[in-house]
Amino acid sequence: MDSGSTLRVENPPHLKPVTRKTYVLDTNVLLHDPTAVTAFKQHHIVIPMTVLEELDHIKDRRDKTVSREARIAIQMIDKVVDSASPQEIQAGVEVPGSELEGMGAGTLAIYPDQCIRENSLVPYLDGTPAQANDNRIINVALRLQSENPEQFVCLVTKDINMRIKAKGSGLMHVEDYRRDRVLDDIDLLASGYEHIAGDFWATISEVDTLREGDCTLHRIPRKSLQTVYPNMFLYDDQEFMAFVKRVDSEFVYLRCDSRDSLMNRRFWGLVPRNLEQAMAMSLLTDDAVDLTVMTGPAGSGKTLLALAYGLHAILEQNKYSKLIVARSTPPIAEEIGFLPGTEEEKMAPWLAAFDDNLEILHGADESCHGSIDYVKERANIQFKSLNFMRGRSFNNAYIIIDEAQGLTQFQLKSVISRVGADSKIVVLGNLAQIDNKYISPLTSGLTYLVEKSKNYPHAGIMHVNGIVRSRLAAFAEENL
Repeated sequence: MDSGSTLRVENPPHLKPVTRKTYVLDTNVLLHDPTAVTAFKQHHIVIPMTVLEELDHIKDRRDKTVSREARIAIQMIDKVVDSASPQEIQAGVEVPGSELEGMGAGTLAIYPDQCIRENSLVPYLDGTPAQANDNRIINVALRLQSENPEQFVCLVTKDINMRIKAKGSGLMHVEDYRRDRVLDDIDLLASGYEHIAGDFWATISEVDTLREGDCTLHRIPRKSLQTVYPNMFLYDDQEFMAFVKRVDSEFVYLRCDSRDSLMNRRFWGLVPRNLEQAMAMSLLTDDAVDLTVMTGPAGSGKTLLALAYGLHAILEQNKYSKLIVARSTPPIAEEIGFLPGTEEEKMAPWLAAFDDNLEILHGADESCHGSIDYVKERANIQFKSLNFMRGRSFNNAYIIIDEAQGLTQFQLKSVISRVGADSKIVVLGNLAQIDNKYISPLTSGLTYLVEKSKNYPHAGIMHVNGIVRSRLAAFAEENL
């Protein structure tokens, strides 16, 4: 090297270091997602003793759904801290599988909040017995924030009022639990169909045609239809109507359909009243589709379509041996045991909608109630509570899950995993009618199911729009 030359040293770019954060979890987070302790990766999780006390109380409740989640959450915590000493548990025990390159594993600690006493240097919440537990959990976050002023300390809770109280008490960071969100906006939820403005073929520059069995398919490059998924419909302002038969990494395979043939489809005396109903009926009759998810407003015909096809498939086509109708019982009575009679008789008040739909299907019969009783017996219709479906397996059955919008992701997964061989399941729900205070349209198990199953080749999704119940029902849905 020449003595007069100088050596130029490049300064490496300044990278912001990844900070390790502390998250204090509320009880409702662990009830909503019992595996939440594994969701924070390299960060430090703190579970106040009050949360463990609440879980201990909830695990023995008569409400089977929430008590099961509490027991699973306790078991998850036990797996992490099982062999640790009391000192290690209070300092933080490594969470298996939470390692992140350059940061190490995340840790889980139990905070003995019963030791916290009022301190003029740290904000301290105390109140009525009904609010005492929330206040004790907030106090843990406030104390950690005071003891570690340079550290990011955050309270995670699904309770909106608790988040407001924590912020009002001086806690800098408060968040909702967002791991269960699969969408940022409910308007982005998959509908099962896509309308293309103008002429569809004018937007396509390359297409091949091939024959598979008795079906003609159009093969289109994936780059031309990037947002499509299997078993969805495409239609334009002309006469084009197609069904996405399958999708791979390079191509989309379309089967052209006729709107007239879809609208003229009928089973069990039922004909579609709009295009969405016609597309839903096509999905229900497709033997390649094992799971059909139908969303939509009240009165759009979801239940009627699902029930009519079930009767058609069992009584006319002999595809299934039984029709199982299930829904979660509301928390008003905690469980159905207080009612007299069999499980079907206990479920009758909450499944009256199906009797109403059977009346619609057989209202013109000479003896309406006689026809309904005959159909119930011939089709082997069984009414079940979701609380009693876990641990069972349903083979050769047509299963309808109603009012699924109120179920968590964990609950819906545990139900669908019960479906056995040669069975079809139809999941129904209206995201505008959620009555669970810890579930929103973005965190509902129904939303999760739609987004997670839309790319599965044996699942079909359909948002059934248009109120067909009455003009008054349409007014109520849109304006009240």
